[in-house]
Amino acid sequence: MTAHHPRYRRTLALPLGMAMASALAFLPNATASAAPAVPAAASAPGTSADTSASLSYVVNVPAGHGVSARVKKAVAQAGGTIVTSYDRIGVIVVHSANPDFAVTMRKVPGVDSAGATRTAPLPAQSTTDLGAPRPLTAAQAAQAGSEAAAGQDPLEPLQWDLPAIKADKAHEKTLGSPKVTVAVIDTGVDDTHPDIAPNFDREASVNCVSGKPDTTDGAWRPSASESPHGTHVAGEIAGAKNGVGITGVAPGVKVAGIKVANPDGFFYTEAVVCGFVWAAEHGVDVTNNSYYTDPWYFNCADDPDQKALVDAVTRASRYAEKKGTVNVAAAGNENYDLASHSITDPVSPNDSTPSDRVIDPHKCFDIPTQLPGVVTVAATGAKGLKSSFSNHGLGVIDIAAPGGDSTAYQKPEPPATSGLILGPLPGGKWGYMAGTSMASPHVAGVAALIKSTHPHASAAMVKALLYAEADATPCTDPYDINGDGKVDAVCQGTKNHNGFYGWGMADALDAVTW
Repeated sequence: MTAHHPRYRRTLALPLGMAMASALAFLPNATASAAPAVPAAASAPGTSADTSASLSYVVNVPAGHGVSARVKKAVAQAGGTIVTSYDRIGVIVVHSANPDFAVTMRKVPGVDSAGATRTAPLPAQSTTDLGAPRPLTAAQAAQAGSEAAAGQDPLEPLQWDLPAIKADKAHEKTLGSPKVTVAVIDTGVDDTHPDIAPNFDREASVNCVSGKPDTTDGAWRPSASESPHGTHVAGEIAGAKNGVGITGVAPGVKVAGIKVANPDGFFYTEAVVCGFVWAAEHGVDVTNNSYYTDPWYFNCADDPDQKALVDAVTRASRYAEKKGTVNVAAAGNENYDLASHSITDPVSPNDSTPSDRVIDPHKCFDIPTQLPGVVTVAATGAKGLKSSFSNHGLGVIDIAAPGGDSTAYQKPEPPATSGLILGPLPGGKWGYMAGTSMASPHVAGVAALIKSTHPHASAAMVKALLYAEADATPCTDPYDINGDGKVDAVCQGTKNHNGFYGWGMADALDAVTW
């Protein structure tokens, strides 16, 4: 078994699933464990101290005024080249080979903050091993299809996650509105997949990897060597109910792909900023964010570079929300208590040489997960308990949804066979994944159903309904998920609001009836 990929909210993957009886799924082998392995450092040469290498920076200035002549001059004098600027939020993307660029820019009048978005030089030179594929057999595919009831897609019997949030009952009332669009800010979406093509919103899709929108047709798709993560997420949200494959939580809404991960799987600040701004300005109602912004798992306010990254992504996500977008994000898969006094982060910076660092969760933030206004989602397994890997924390977790877990810990009822989450993969295939990456799109789908039911609701109203309609879930106490007699996590709070489940389990049926 190989460790799951370090950047995609540490998604757990297992190569299962398929179409009818003809298309087989291919996904990297991985293990669903309570303590995921620490990934190896990316093999990128150079750091921010490498004077021969260019880095990317964000320079944050007052919003709404454009880049002043003074700042433009200062950028040039400091050895920087402006790539693009987002004037409405005051974020400028700059490339520079000057290792003192950020320090110099912080002294310029009119600059609020500035910082390097990476420690590896441009372009990143890391490589990603996605592991060896292992397809499900055609016989298993045929059996799943034969168990589908009338009105079900062939693989829906394997989707225990849909009844867990009453999505199957919600679909009897409505599939959601095609006037609602959910954007998957992720590794790219294969819009040619038969479960995604019927609902794909091309006009709201883009490639933001460079930090500047690329609207070339198909630029939002992952290449053959890139992660299937974004495609899987997109299908969980809006997989069409069309007699093929799986069914999404909101199979009648539109889904868009906003690609922000580079070929090596890094989600850098300039790309994330571009993604939120694009969503804000292209009619997106909900964004799904199943990642953390590289290279720092937690960005600390007392570090000037990291502070600038928090500032930039905060401006972008808030701008999207002001435009009416609900931003939903995965909580992470390290079984961290995000409300605790200290957390040891062993993986940052993940694009050069990581080292153990003890961070204060009150000063250091996982972005966009812990930003103001963002809906933070914890994962549950097939038994409705917090997934063994899911991060938690009172006051941090807003809501819970199925993200899967090891079948050894939480086994689903038949005919479902895997405790993981089934979804589409590029190339017309299907497979299982698990993680808070999979929980977040369930909530994004429910938010889309709420928006479908209340088309004039503001982002704040959609979030209020999302929480009010959630099924209150009390703390699991004691939480001994593997049955070894030791407590694996501590839940704080009340039945109606706690650190494991927030306001409770997302409820798709209430989303279409309230």
